[in-house]
Amino acid sequence: MKNRKSHYQLVAEIAYAIAKNQLPVYRHKNSPHRFTWPQLVACVLMTFYLDYSYRDMEDWLLVSDKICQSLDLQEIPDYSTLCRAFHRIGLVSLQAMQRLLLRQAALKEVSVGIDSTGFRTDQASAYYSFRNGRPKRDWVKGAYAVGTSSQFILGTCASYGRYQDSVLLTRLRRQVVPYTNRNRVILADAGFDGRQIKSGDVIPPVRRHGTLRAPERIARAELVAQARLDGLYGQRWKCETVHSVIKRKFGDTVRSRTTRFHFHEVFIKGLIYNIHRF
Repeated sequence: MKNRKSHYQLVAEIAYAIAKNQLPVYRHKNSPHRFTWPQLVACVLMTFYLDYSYRDMEDWLLVSDKICQSLDLQEIPDYSTLCRAFHRIGLVSLQAMQRLLLRQAALKEVSVGIDSTGFRTDQASAYYSFRNGRPKRDWVKGAYAVGTSSQFILGTCASYGRYQDSVLLTRLRRQVVPYTNRNRVILADAGFDGRQIKSGDVIPPVRRHGTLRAPERIARAELVAQARLDGLYGQRWKCETVHSVIKRKFGDTVRSRTTRFHFHEVFIKGLIYNIHRF
């Protein structure tokens, strides 16, 4: 009886395959050539998939012979090599790997749910921060566009919690175009209400002073009410399911210290979720 591949082997092979397809063999012509660039990127993705520290990932690879075979590793990269590799992964490379994975999934969604979730920037609990007299004043926000049929993440944007969700709508809409039908329906909550809304978007208008006066806002409220009755608007809650999976499996914190890498982690969480889903 043939030995079946473990779940971690499959995830490692998918991460390695998309990295080899989209990235050069070596990041720089004068690199030491001990590891290829796709190997290091795949190791970094597995680090976030397992929600390990870089030191824990090094120890895990030392005892995971089959994972090393899947990644063609002749030796194990140490924790500092993995940390530097993460800092050198560009956002363009992450987006290219995401697009490749979604193209292979051959998606054509009819409706897309959009919602945001917050990630903590430290390991301290809210109770500890309150008792310590230093409550959290900000958090990293990840906004994900989720196909309601496949539950794949089709678009990702990152910002901080102090900014409104509505400013992210246009960028998310642009990202989902290749994976949706022409008459796609965007489902979101009232936090995305703003000037970027187009006709047909099922997004509740914010009732300023308790009433709606503009005819187009009244019409949109009626559209949302009808979508609730038809069960279409309820598909938006699949975004909450995706957020729950990401935080439960990959952690609800971002470990980096700078804004740039905070946002990179948000994209990586979306990418490894799609790998897990794939």
